[in-house]
Amino acid sequence: MVRVGDFDRFVFVVGAPRCGTTTLSHFLKQHPQVGFPAVKEPHFFAQHDLRGLSDRELRNRVESEYLRRYFCRDPDRRVGVDASVTYLYAPEQLEPILRLWPNSRFVVSVRDPLAMLPSLHQRLIYNGDETIPNFEDAWRATASRAAGRNIPRRCADPRWLRYDQAARFGTHLDRLIAVVGEERCSIVVFDDLASDALSEYRKLMRFIDLDAVPITDLHPRRGSKAVRSRWLQRMLKRPPKAVSSYFAGEHFRKRVRCLDSKEKLAPTGVLSIRKKLLSWNRVSVSPARMPAALENQLCQELRGEVDQLGRILGRDLSHWLIPGR
Repeated sequence: MVRVGDFDRFVFVVGAPRCGTTTLSHFLKQHPQVGFPAVKEPHFFAQHDLRGLSDRELRNRVESEYLRRYFCRDPDRRVGVDASVTYLYAPEQLEPILRLWPNSRFVVSVRDPLAMLPSLHQRLIYNGDETIPNFEDAWRATASRAAGRNIPRRCADPRWLRYDQAARFGTHLDRLIAVVGEERCSIVVFDDLASDALSEYRKLMRFIDLDAVPITDLHPRRGSKAVRSRWLQRMLKRPPKAVSSYFAGEHFRKRVRCLDSKEKLAPTGVLSIRKKLLSWNRVSVSPARMPAALENQLCQELRGEVDQLGRILGRDLSHWLIPGR
């Protein structure tokens, strides 16, 4: 069984979604001293509030439910990685991490919100978590969803559908820094990652105190994708519980399946068919463009957040909120 002491520290790529977290995770995954989880985004510390546990209870819970589920013991890999984007929206629940691994580091990536929000909407449709096909309609639904209505069944985490909260980078960063300390945080701007990935990789390695290693693949990960059939995508990505053993992918089962379950899993042939269906259903798509009126509204609503982020970074980001640019 994997123990807390098997890791010297963790690197948490805490978000924001659609801002380069998959690319940053890919950089880390290639390092020989890094222990990467069975799934990129466990979401464990966002789903479980462990702040009230004693140190002993905390250690036992994390070892039995988190490390056992997602990590393998490897004495050469002493730095763990967890790239769950939901952590940015629940930073107070990250406090127990510092009781276990005080030298942990937290990486945040940010992006122009006018590009990030439609991209997030497209990704949630692809994941099977969103059922409203048009971003403008999904944006209008945030108020009802905040009240717990219009949440798609089997959505992995309803917080992902709060587009009104997703791009409030200034607020989220202030909360994160208050919990873990500014010295433990590094902020990556998506524009920099896209224009000079090698430089950002080297900066990341310095921040987490690892030697950079030669890597050949610096290309961005997870481009924009759409689906032919939303119904089919939801069935394959977020299947009903009764058939999840046959239709769910490995990553979904890894998150939700009881560790001691004797439940019979799908035969290899069924998973092969599932993979082919997902491939057929996936189509490339250009980045979505929102209507001018909605773009103007978002510029007004998010201007304070972008200014706040700019103050944290010591950088002028006002060009992000120029409608129609």
